[in-house]
Amino acid sequence: MMLTIDPARWASAITLVAAWGGLCAAMLRKPAAAAPTGTADWLVVYASQTGNADYLAQQTAATLSTGGLSARAVCVSNLDAATLAGATRVLFIASTYGEGDSPDTAARFAGVTMAGAPDLSHLHYAVLALGDSSYANYCGFGRALDAWLGAQGATALFERIDVDRGNPDAIAVWQHQLSHLAGTSDLPDWEAPAYGEWRILERTRLNPGSAGAPLYRIALVPRAGALPDWEAGDLVQVCAPADPAQPREYSIASVPSEGRIELLVRLQQHADGSAGAASGWLCLDAGLDATIALRVRAHARFRLGENAARPLLLIGNGTGLAGLRALLKARIDAGVHDNWLVFGERNVRHDFLLRDELDAWREAGALTHLDLAFSRDDDGPRYVQHLLAERGDALRAWIARGAAIYVCGSLQGMASGVHEALAAALGAEALDALAVQGRYRRDVY
Repeated sequence: MMLTIDPARWASAITLVAAWGGLCAAMLRKPAAAAPTGTADWLVVYASQTGNADYLAQQTAATLSTGGLSARAVCVSNLDAATLAGATRVLFIASTYGEGDSPDTAARFAGVTMAGAPDLSHLHYAVLALGDSSYANYCGFGRALDAWLGAQGATALFERIDVDRGNPDAIAVWQHQLSHLAGTSDLPDWEAPAYGEWRILERTRLNPGSAGAPLYRIALVPRAGALPDWEAGDLVQVCAPADPAQPREYSIASVPSEGRIELLVRLQQHADGSAGAASGWLCLDAGLDATIALRVRAHARFRLGENAARPLLLIGNGTGLAGLRALLKARIDAGVHDNWLVFGERNVRHDFLLRDELDAWREAGALTHLDLAFSRDDDGPRYVQHLLAERGDALRAWIARGAAIYVCGSLQGMASGVHEALAAALGAEALDALAVQGRYRRDVY
């Protein structure tokens, strides 16, 4: 159940803003309290799903440091009631994903810490809530966090700031408040890397004859200069000419050694038959001579990182194969062959994406297990979560050997079904522990 915001509390927050100068001065004179996550006077806590909140937290901490304040950015997975009890000044940057859900990194905090009622009357805080207004519960987790902090007696430094799909004006308001806190106008540059000019090298439809929407494998190269650096698990942002203010993100399906960025893009179609602004541009409208505005964005939560040498279970459906393919390719190139892929689509005849490559990896022993679910080919709907339920013993054996789990694909249906199947096979507490350890990671949309 989502918490609601008490209108009286907003009036209180507005009053606090009016008294902002005196409050800041009093707080900055207040001695620091030690916290388990570090000795910084200010904690900048981020709850991130794809890296946006993480990036903004690092920029926030750098801004406070510019003014001579001691600040440290920490992931919400390292924050608990004891840490909050020892902190006095915390800035929260909270993403929402899905219909008002917390990011995976905040699952334990939301389910355990926020389920309690600690006394936070000593705490001063602010919330930057990241979300997408096309969802019903816009900024749902950030709003719930803000309401919970207030209900526990914490004092808001200023009114929560909601950011709709990275809106720069809202982020500028946050920066303005930080400049007051830091006592300086000499702020670090928050500008993201500029978009580069790319062109389409190849574009191939992977599912001709499919009952589903067309899906394309698109290879892109820079118009000039060298390829940028990226790692398996990272994303690209693409600006379509029809909607440049709303860049779309896609998982990168290739690794740098292949000399190009590859995407798997499904053509989105509206009720009136028109194509999506970005997918229509990439799949249909952009010619091979067209300029594609693109930039790479690191997605640290979905990189291999400390899981590079572990057995790896990769689970996904549809275009989610893009991110999983990059992870597989990186491991195979590194000589790590303890890989298990569970993948689902509609029909084996038309929707077995990258079939030749996956079969070749399996035959070479680089892909230990390849389990496939084609929902339209069996007597009843059959999805990847059904495969996981059937392979419970093997799943538990892999986890006992130290395996990590990466999930990529659709949030609705697949991701929730997979989560339930994993919890049933491993136990909910064990699955939560894997998430905290970084051994259960998701890139879902």
